[in-house]
Amino acid sequence: MIDRWALPRVVAHRCGGALAPENTLAGLRVAAALGCRGVEFDVQASADGEAVVIHDARVDRTTDRCGTVAMLTAAQLAACDAGVRHHPAFAGERIPRLGEVAALCRTLGLVANVELKCETDEGSALAHAVVPQVVACWRGASALPLVSSFSEAALAVAADIAEFLPRALLVEAVPSDWRGRLSRLGCIALHCHVSALDEALVRQVREAGYRLAAYTENDPVRAARWLAGGVDALFTDRPELLLGTEPAAVVASP
Repeated sequence: MIDRWALPRVVAHRCGGALAPENTLAGLRVAAALGCRGVEFDVQASADGEAVVIHDARVDRTTDRCGTVAMLTAAQLAACDAGVRHHPAFAGERIPRLGEVAALCRTLGLVANVELKCETDEGSALAHAVVPQVVACWRGASALPLVSSFSEAALAVAADIAEFLPRALLVEAVPSDWRGRLSRLGCIALHCHVSALDEALVRQVREAGYRLAAYTENDPVRAARWLAGGVDALFTDRPELLLGTEPAAVVASP
């Protein structure tokens, strides 16, 4: 198996972790200013087929508007304020298109983990809509994004469309047949909830030739232990704690 792993050991969850509005360009800038070299974010498709970066199926929690992502156009989504609910200093921050996020990642030198965010039974349709846009956005890039999903259907379609894109299977609890699933989907990595980690799992995944990442670890002591023990990467809401960097000046100037 060819190892196409490019993620660093500390990855900012939803672009910038807790220090910026999630899944925004501001989050990418905060992550880079903190010294992060990798970011994770969620991608869905708008009503008009544009790949947009947002976690929830609805915009209500993170923006000043209401509505379902899949029923709003990219222009309508861009009109939402995705920053003000995090902090007034981020007012006016938009729900970005994937192309905007990819361009800024490449400018800032950030390796991306693109999560295909969907219900399991919607994975195939989402991947058909989004994966070609992922390919276009990172064409010619020195480091390809890692594509991950809880949806095995989405990962299977991603493999059909762009086999060269590295892929990871997302799980919460680790299923007993994880080796078979990774092999069948052509994944290079398993991503699990941090509560599922133990020394035996780390050893088994590494001995099988796969990479292992876990979400969401915000405690620097535990993080150091897992990274020293063989976990390849940790997704965190508190990258400044895991990296030992000072957030004050970064957050004061979004």
